Formats: sequence, C-alpha cells, structure tokens
Amino acid sequence: MNYLSLLPNSAHTDAIAREHTHRRAWVEQEKKGFLRYRNPFRQLAHYRAAHVDCSGDTIIIGQPNEITEHERQHVTENLQAFMPWRKGPFSVFGVNIDAEWRSERKWRRLLPELPDLTGKVIADIGCNNGYYMFRMASSAPRLVLGFEPSVQHYYCFKALNAMAGRPELDIDLLGIEHLNLFESCFDVVFLMGIIYHRPSPIDTLRDILRALQPGGTLLVESQAIPGEAPIALFPDETYAKVPGTYFVPTGSCLCNWMKKAGFDDINLFCTHPMSDMEQRRTDWMTFESFKDYIDPDNPQLTVEGYPTPCRVFVKGRKKE
Repeated sequence: MNYLSLLPNSAHTDAIAREHTHRRAWVEQEKKGFLRYRNPFRQLAHYRAAHVDCSGDTIIIGQPNEITEHERQHVTENLQAFMPWRKGPFSVFGVNIDAEWRSERKWRRLLPELPDLTGKVIADIGCNNGYYMFRMASSAPRLVLGFEPSVQHYYCFKALNAMAGRPELDIDLLGIEHLNLFESCFDVVFLMGIIYHRPSPIDTLRDILRALQPGGTLLVESQAIPGEAPIALFPDETYAKVPGTYFVPTGSCLCNWMKKAGFDDINLFCTHPMSDMEQRRTDWMTFESFKDYIDPDNPQLTVEGYPTPCRVFVKGRKKE
C-alpha cells in the first residue's frame, strides 16, 4: 500500500488504511471465487518484462524473445484465466490480447483534452484491467491510483503490472463510494463508463469534486442517448441488456449535472455513435457484445426498444 505516502496531508490515511486492510482480508479468503483469479496472478507474477512500452495503441509488456515457447504457453493459459477481457489491446511476451473494446480509440478521443499528467496524482475510477492507467504511465505521472472493486479486474491488473513493473501505477479494491476518504487528493480524475451505473449521479460528481485538488480536472466518458435536450433515460430493468443502469443522459444533461455539482469550465468535447467496430466479440471475450444489444430490425433501437446509445466526453475543472 505504498500509494499512501504519495497522497497529500488532506487524505484520511488512517481510514483508507483500515478500509484497505478490510478489503484485503476479504479478497484473500481461500474460496474458489477468489482463487480463480488469485492463482493466475501468482503464476504470472513470476515473470518480469525487460521491455515495456505504454506509448502506443497496444500496451506492450515483454518481447516474444524474452521467454521460451513453453513459458509462453504458460503465460497464455494464465492470461486466459482472466477472460472475458473487456479493455485492451495488450501484447504480453508476444501473446496478443484482442479485448472486447478497442480502448485505444477512446484514448485517442481523450488526447486533445488531456491536461499535463507529468508529476500528477491521478485517480482512475473503475479502472478495470488498467489499460488507461498504462497509457497514462507514458506521461510520467507521480501516481495513478485505480479504484476497482471487482476481484477479476483487480487481479488482472496486479498480474499485468507485476510483469510490467511500473511503480507509479497502483490499484486498490475500492469503489467510488470511498472517494470521501481522498479529500483534495487528486490533480486529475478519470471517470469512464461509470456515471450511468450510479443511482445519484450528481452526488457522485460532488464526491469527485471534493476529491480533486483546487484547479483539478475531471474527465468523464459516458454512455448517452442521442439528442440536444437536457434529459436522461431511466430504463426499466436493463439498457442494451446491461442491468444496473440508472440514468443515461444526453450530452447536455451530463453537462448540467456537472454544473449543478459545482464544476467550472465544462466542455462537451466529443460525441460519437457506438458500433461493433469498437465493441465486439473476440477470442478473448466470447460472450454477447454490442451487436447483440441492438434491435436487428431497427439499428436505432436497443433490444428493449430504447434509443441506441452513443458515447459522450465531458471535461470539467474544480475552481482554484
């Protein structure tokens, strides 16, 4: 838990340490649900990559000639234990992981609006396997802390970073509900693919505002419905077959949420339609994906009859 020493004095470090200890005790239980991901992490943690490159679309951890063919089979089997892979692409000692999402496309959309990350303390809320954290690493941040309560994603990142050896990247089994412990801690917060899963989005944004340093930046990427009106869809049980979806806003609605939460300099800088060119089944994610969520007779609707989602990107700043 080395990241505590990199946080400012405003962090509630004792409470964070207690929560960390509680969550570690939970995840280290000798139960199948935990061992399913802990065991491949332990197997992969024996490998150390000599070559790591986070600057390109594919995160490269190790070259093919760094391990034997027998070892590569071992690496492949243990990486496959983390399926389904949602974010990527990665290349691990020559094992190419084609994840469900072409995450490099999202990163390219963020690039023009990224603040300077050099030397910054950054939070990635709901970081999944850490693809975006690795992309941030090429900008030499002081710390990127991933908040990820999923055991699968937590151990997947731990395995990847054990091999990559990036000390500025860390992860904890924390959720967005723990942000109140990180008062005025972060220069930049990334909230990507999360806000529509929150039952009270404005309260969530206020929590992020409190966790930012004065002058800090929030970058939000969200599923959205098309349209200019400041409204949000409140689906019944699922939206595009995804449970746990609460409010799906338009871009202008999301901007209004951020304004009411107290953000300044709000900028909706990208809107684009979703497609199966960017989210799809692969050999590393063999379950249903985007095209299975859309009405086959009307691509403007989801299978539930709601408007087909697009994605929006919004940037906001905490006042000095």
